[in-house]
This record gives sequence, structure tokens and C-alpha cells, in this order.
Amino acid sequence: MSIATLFRKQATPEIASELDGRALDQLFRTARTHNGWRPIEVPDTLLEEAVELAKMGPTSANASPLRIVFVRSQEAKLTIAAPVTAITAHDTKFYELLPRLFPHADAKAWFAGKEAFANDTAYKNGTLQVAYFIMALRALGLDTGPMSGFDNAAVDAAFFPGGQVKSNVLINIGYGDAEKLFPRSPRLAFDEIATIV
Repeated sequence: MSIATLFRKQATPEIASELDGRALDQLFRTARTHNGWRPIEVPDTLLEEAVELAKMGPTSANASPLRIVFVRSQEAKLTIAAPVTAITAHDTKFYELLPRLFPHADAKAWFAGKEAFANDTAYKNGTLQVAYFIMALRALGLDTGPMSGFDNAAVDAAFFPGGQVKSNVLINIGYGDAEKLFPRSPRLAFDEIATIV
């Protein structure tokens, strides 16, 4: 059975409409990675709303390994000027919650005692959730500045000392200063990214 046939069998009469161009611009086309920030406070309610949106994106077996610490204090952020920095991380023991999150199968047994598989699943799905979270922040009118390449071990020691939760990406959050943006870097063409077979 072809994928098209399978899709036709599963498709419902109601198909979601496309987002308008303004929404696509805000989420993708004109969204930028910011490194300069306007002095505007980000309310906790917006951070909570972004988490509520991001958690709805799919993960394998509804694993939901994303964990976030929001850092506001200058002492904790060191030299970061953004109003808020989110330390995104993934819980390597996410499967302990699967009886509640995936109740229709014994999904915990798929991961318990299989550390490499569980860690890989946590990392991949946690990273997927980081992307959902960035899109949720953008959808709510916030700007982001995601960063990797930091000292994960030091961050984990300071914020996740138990060893079960591992840091992944830092995301500066606020209202970006467009005057401090670099010119947009080029992107790959469709045929450099994708193949249709």
C-alpha cells in the first residue's frame, strides 16, 4: 500500500487551513536569532504559555523529556543581557513517567534498563521539543537567541546536580533589538536539503 493510499484512508474531511503570510513571517521567514535586547521585561505568564504550547508537539511514545530552568538573575546569567535565559535540558529517566503519559502500553519497559537507548531517545526528543519551544516563543511575539557550545558539564553541575537531567540548548528570550542584528546568513536550496522519491 502506498503512503498516498494510506493517507487517503486516514484523512478526515476537515483539513487545517494554511497560516497567513504574516504568521509564517513571524515564525520562520523574518524570525532571527537575536543577540541584542531591548529593556522590556518578559512576564512569567508568557513563559508559561510558551511551555503549554510547546508541550503539545509530538514526541516518541509521548516521552516529553524536555525540562527547562528559566534564569532571570544577572548573577546566574553571568554576562548574558537578555531578560530571560532558558536552560533547556532532557530528562534521561523520562520513561518513569510513561505509565501516566503513554498509558495504553507498557512503554516504560521499552526503555528501563536500556540506558543507551533511553539516553538517545531523551536527547533526540528533547531537542525536538526545544524546536517546538522556540516556535512557541516566536508565536507569542518573543524573540530568541539559541546557543550551543557552552560548558554543559558546568551548567549541569549548577542547575541539574543529580545527573539525571542533561542540559542541551541555552535560549535567550526577550524582545530583540533589530539594530544589533547581523545580516541574514544564506540558506541551502531545496535540492541541497531534500529529495522527493
